[in-house]
Amino acid sequence: MAKASKTVYQCSECGGTTPKWQGKCPHCGEWNTLQESLAAPEPKNTRFQSWAADSARVQALSEVTAIEVPRQPTGINELDRVLGGGLVNGAVILLGGDPGIGKSTLLLQTIAMMAADRKVLYVSGEESAQQVALRAQRLGLQSDGVDLLAEIRIEAIQTALKQHEPAVVVIDSIQTMYSDQITSAPGSVSQVRECAAQLTRMAKQMGIAMILVGHVTKDGAIAGPRVLEHMVDTVLYFEGDQHSNYRMIRAIKNRFGAANELGVFAMTEHGLKGVSNPSAIFLASYRDDVPGSCVLVTQEGSRPLLVEIQALVDDAHGFTPKRLTVGLEQNRLAMLLAVLNRHAGIACFDQDVFLNAVGGVKINEPAADLAIILAMLSSFRNRPLPEKMVAFGEIGLSGEVRPVARGQERLKEAEKLGFKRAIVPHANLPRNRKDFPGLQIDGVSSLQEAVEICRNGDG
Repeated sequence: MAKASKTVYQCSECGGTTPKWQGKCPHCGEWNTLQESLAAPEPKNTRFQSWAADSARVQALSEVTAIEVPRQPTGINELDRVLGGGLVNGAVILLGGDPGIGKSTLLLQTIAMMAADRKVLYVSGEESAQQVALRAQRLGLQSDGVDLLAEIRIEAIQTALKQHEPAVVVIDSIQTMYSDQITSAPGSVSQVRECAAQLTRMAKQMGIAMILVGHVTKDGAIAGPRVLEHMVDTVLYFEGDQHSNYRMIRAIKNRFGAANELGVFAMTEHGLKGVSNPSAIFLASYRDDVPGSCVLVTQEGSRPLLVEIQALVDDAHGFTPKRLTVGLEQNRLAMLLAVLNRHAGIACFDQDVFLNAVGGVKINEPAADLAIILAMLSSFRNRPLPEKMVAFGEIGLSGEVRPVARGQERLKEAEKLGFKRAIVPHANLPRNRKDFPGLQIDGVSSLQEAVEICRNGDG
């Protein structure tokens, strides 16, 4: 009589297992994440040998020769910016994003461009070979040198990699892959973790630049165990509204370049095209004669961006005033409203407050504080801010305006786009005002000074 398979409960967040169901995972503390699955028998021959085990030895750090890693340009400038200059041999990149946002389209464009001078392989686990060919034809891609494999079994993919020895590989997607050594279904925590580990190990051994496509959950995080993001070298997130023509790729982690870089793309009938001047797009419909609008100079990695911040402050018609934000932190809005009340004497406890970062960009840096408060103040008083004005600066709980990083670069970007006035922290004032001949720069040390400048400078 065959022995019954052992049942375990596995956490969808951390991948930990427990013999019985519990409301809270004992490993990571998350609630309602334990899912029933069959325990996979461990094979006799371990498969977890390190790719560097044969050459590993203890050595002094000072004796290690640091070699600059060569880059492989992808042919798409915005993608190269996010990657830190291009692909690196042996690097594993994880690209996540909402369904239909353009992940497969961008990677098919990228691999078709790179096929001109190197060997590439596109592994499709979600679409058939005919569907991928139709997409390439619709995009007008030159796909003569692109090798295609429609397969989801990881052992078959490893065999194909050994036979063809490509330089660049795209796996679309990691959640569809499965291994014969794991009994659970494709997409489960154990399958995703095992397939990613095997592909990563093979990429390091063979020096393959590998890009993994990852699904995301309803919360926006990449589906599967959190350890998936720790395995790879680079984690990229696709952002943007599907109803808009613009998409953004943000680098969350990058072992071969700077993190928090941002690439901007426009969706066209021929695929995704890089946008060289995203500030002009974000300010395409900006009007400086409208109350509740202020232009922020934010910094995304090495790139300064000008984004319009819109605020609407209106009388509350319910018992609890509404506080809603789009693209900005809602908790920080509550803090700024308290600072505005205490240090500027403007109470909004009976007002509905709505904030929006135009263009679909998400802003997390505290340098947006000053622009947010000025936009709310403009809407509350129903008076526009001074013409052609930008602002940036962090505001503390005591009402002080603190300096932010790369203030000179932000001011240069504002002057380049034709703005005439800037309100900045006093510590960010340029040493030589002659470097900005067309820009009037006002340095402020407190919130009261910024409010007074706007009150005296408006119409």
